[in-house]
Amino acid sequence: MMTATTALKLPLLLGALLAAGVTAPARAQSDWASQGPLNNAFVFNLGGFLFTTDTRASLNGTTSNDEDVDFDRTFGKPGDATRIRADALWRITPAHHLRLMYFDNTTDRTRAIDRTIHWGDHTFQAGAVVDSQIKFKMMEAAYEWAFLKEPTYEVAASFGVHVMDISLRLAGTATITDANGNTSVAQFSSKSGSVTAPLPVVGIRAGWAVAPQWYLEAQGQIFKAEVNGVDGRVNDLRASATWMFNPNFGLGLGYNRFRTTVVVDKDSFNGRMRVGYSGAQVFLTGTF
Repeated sequence: MMTATTALKLPLLLGALLAAGVTAPARAQSDWASQGPLNNAFVFNLGGFLFTTDTRASLNGTTSNDEDVDFDRTFGKPGDATRIRADALWRITPAHHLRLMYFDNTTDRTRAIDRTIHWGDHTFQAGAVVDSQIKFKMMEAAYEWAFLKEPTYEVAASFGVHVMDISLRLAGTATITDANGNTSVAQFSSKSGSVTAPLPVVGIRAGWAVAPQWYLEAQGQIFKAEVNGVDGRVNDLRASATWMFNPNFGLGLGYNRFRTTVVVDKDSFNGRMRVGYSGAQVFLTGTF
């Protein structure tokens, strides 16, 4: 299992190699297409994900059985899901950058469950057909400072905010327990929990033009904080290689692993959840 420390090793290692001079000396090849993502004012990435997910959550209810629901084990992993991620980088100056990111993933699954699930004040009995829905949107805005900057590489530290909008819903025939312990059966009832969690993150990113048409990049971000009733942690790792087939456009292949764990005490969601994904990304790069 990858830890937050491990998540930072790849960009830190690349940055150390660059700083130690293991890479080739800075070149004057200004015609290298791979230098576009390093030096142009604007860089955009748009791509699709093939990934696996890890979603576990519990809602605090009127019963004492507030165990985590493993959505992927209970309802099946959406291993063939494809989702979109968009990234943008604006170099205000060579050393000072603004980075934006948006990711949207919604999963709907229906299954006859093989065990009883307690979800807040709802209990779904084993054998019942239950609908599940996971909505996960993530946005990020971050400031970067490129403390190492050469024509063929840069290493930048960052500070920003991840804003995650998460909603989890279960629906089906359920036994509902009220605050007095009385129970009733509803033929089709739904129970959802949602939270918007803004969490600060710090990170490091390293980019390297290794050949006239090849650009490598690695990035790691971590943080743990309690903000407005949300106690959460973030662990985000991304690495990619881009083939710049001309000075303004390229095709890239990368890997991204993201995980967040939050404990929430709000009216809209009172409980805990862990949401994560990992997988390959194919993307198109534009830089100007």
